[in-house]
Amino acid sequence: MNRNLTATMLIALLLAACVPGCLFSPGIEYSTCSDDDNCLKIAFEVKEEYQNVDENPQKLGDRLGELMGQEVEIYPVNSQAATIEALRFGNADIGFLDGGAAWLSWQQYGLQVAAAEQKGDGRAYYNAIAWVHIDSDMAQADLDDDPATDPLALMKGKISCHTSALGSSGMLLPMGYLINNNYVEVVGDPNEIDSLHNTVTNHFSEDSSIPDSGTPYYRYIGSLRCLAEHTLGDATDYISFAKDPTVPDYCGDDPQSWCFEGDFTQTSDFHPIMAPEGFGRAPSHPVMYNPDVFTPAEVQSLQDAFTTMNSNDDDLKILDDVLSTPGMTIIDTESHLGNYGDSIEDVPGIVAYFGDKVSKVRVTSSDDGLPLYVPVLVVGAIGAVVFFVRNRSQEVKADPPRSEIEE
Repeated sequence: MNRNLTATMLIALLLAACVPGCLFSPGIEYSTCSDDDNCLKIAFEVKEEYQNVDENPQKLGDRLGELMGQEVEIYPVNSQAATIEALRFGNADIGFLDGGAAWLSWQQYGLQVAAAEQKGDGRAYYNAIAWVHIDSDMAQADLDDDPATDPLALMKGKISCHTSALGSSGMLLPMGYLINNNYVEVVGDPNEIDSLHNTVTNHFSEDSSIPDSGTPYYRYIGSLRCLAEHTLGDATDYISFAKDPTVPDYCGDDPQSWCFEGDFTQTSDFHPIMAPEGFGRAPSHPVMYNPDVFTPAEVQSLQDAFTTMNSNDDDLKILDDVLSTPGMTIIDTESHLGNYGDSIEDVPGIVAYFGDKVSKVRVTSSDDGLPLYVPVLVVGAIGAVVFFVRNRSQEVKADPPRSEIEE
């Protein structure tokens, strides 16, 4: 066999032994259960490393295990969709999902809610609200107690400010409500999520704000700022779709610099349409489980553990550090997700959108590793480079440089 080829193959073989350990080992190791029959497996979107060790989900897992009398294993996943898949196929007992993903997992796969994270004010939800200027025709119609004047009908043609393309309070809930109640007509294919943008701009305005991440009008604070600054017209022609505490949070006791620079001079100039319920509830992140895997007794044990954690400062600190929540609410699936589903199911393409995210994902865990073809491709590429370099060096030794020949 050619000596160069032999050397290349030996180098590749050595690299094959090194690559998985060097390049593909996880950054953090989590404890594993010695007894699968007495093991709580928690699907969690983990980070490669934690600057603050208190944020490590193992800390939450250890405390739950202590309270439930079980070993605990963190099952690392890389997305909300991967969490759903882990629960579907019994690779994890519980997992944390956002409202939209949780609703989909319930509707499509029968996953259930055991508990839910609390918001800053202790609720397990926010209400989706439309904030407008107090002098607008929408606000006046909302205040006059006259059924003949409809503030929602008067929104047509206004400049709408959304939190993002798919935010719950800032897009999905208000649009779902308006479509379901025949205020808004879907433009485009009702099964395509791309139709949502055209539906918004057709009903409201071509100047409506549907911001991308990192732009000034992104998220709750950005939606309200869009209304407060109303750069393209009078404040009475603008709507901010956000959550119910948005104005108190950003233009209350410690207002942002932009709150009162335009036509707004005081907090009471911001009026919430249809308060307090608004367009529906945006649920907090629930703890989901598969009832085919996690038994009623285990659900009760988990809920009892969260109840205990709600009752003392040390455990509340764990919840805050790991989940960024001040506490957990024990709640059932219908109570937490039922109204949300009713409100967003008419948003064009929303079910297909969430479903597509799930169908395209592959669960990754501490047991999975990377697919075999990845290190093979890497090793092959390295071997090819080595082979090329060695042959090239032989060619250089055999042939003098062109400059020497020509001279």
